[in-house]
Amino acid sequence: MHTQRMAVSVSVLALLTLAACGTEPGSGSGSGAGSGDRGDTVRSDVPVTGVRWNVDSVTVGGKKTEAPDGARLEIDPKGRATANFGCNHISAEARVEGDRITVGGPVSTQMACEEDIEAFEKAATRALTGELTAKLAGKKLTLTTGGGDTVALSEQPAADLVGTRWAVNTLLSGESATSVPADLPQERTPHLTFRENGTVEGNSGCNAFHAKATVKGDTITFGPVAGTRRMCPKAEMETERAVLAALDGKVTYTIKGQTLTLTAADDKGIAATAADAEAKGAPKTPRQHG
Repeated sequence: MHTQRMAVSVSVLALLTLAACGTEPGSGSGSGAGSGDRGDTVRSDVPVTGVRWNVDSVTVGGKKTEAPDGARLEIDPKGRATANFGCNHISAEARVEGDRITVGGPVSTQMACEEDIEAFEKAATRALTGELTAKLAGKKLTLTTGGGDTVALSEQPAADLVGTRWAVNTLLSGESATSVPADLPQERTPHLTFRENGTVEGNSGCNAFHAKATVKGDTITFGPVAGTRRMCPKAEMETERAVLAALDGKVTYTIKGQTLTLTAADDKGIAATAADAEAKGAPKTPRQHG
């Protein structure tokens, strides 16, 4: 990791301030009307945190360059901003005042990139440096520098319950939330996937599992969970017990952007994030327009 003077991912934190103008939906990403015809305020049906924003294009010095496939910006509920423009992973914070953002010092990986992708990342960096203005119109977000350079983004549709690999990252108990230990072995990181045949499978933090899962409205009814029976260190077993408690009987579920929440009758549950989809084909080459 290496600290750089880059404004790439931080600017999306402007959304947190803009979000004060609206409220997030209970599930999905809605399509209600905006407030007025100007479309320059946050709509109450557009969630802000837990949403993955696709980067559509960057315009620097009057030249518009379309983004590579998979380029994105996103923020978690704690306000941490992350970005990927086709190669390197970037995260940062920023000071937000209204719709103005003063950029801090982001941290970025230093992977070697294809020439076209590297050029796009540099263009995005130039377009997102210093004080920025954020404007949200419907499901489109525009970030603008004082010199008029812009980055255009659009909200990625909410993830599907079925077929998505959900990575469990938070354990819920009433109003409290605890992060899943970050040092769990990769093969035992808790996750679950719902299938078209009415089942769910995954790993609960120690053991692999599968069960029936009947979806009706905003509820899921889980059948008895079956799986392996290995013993693991204490932290992994505690995580497993919490995950399995959220897969017991009838629970309520919501999806906000890329975040799934399962809540049992006793207010205990889990939150999970849609894992990145596997790359499909070669990256799209950025295209410039005069």
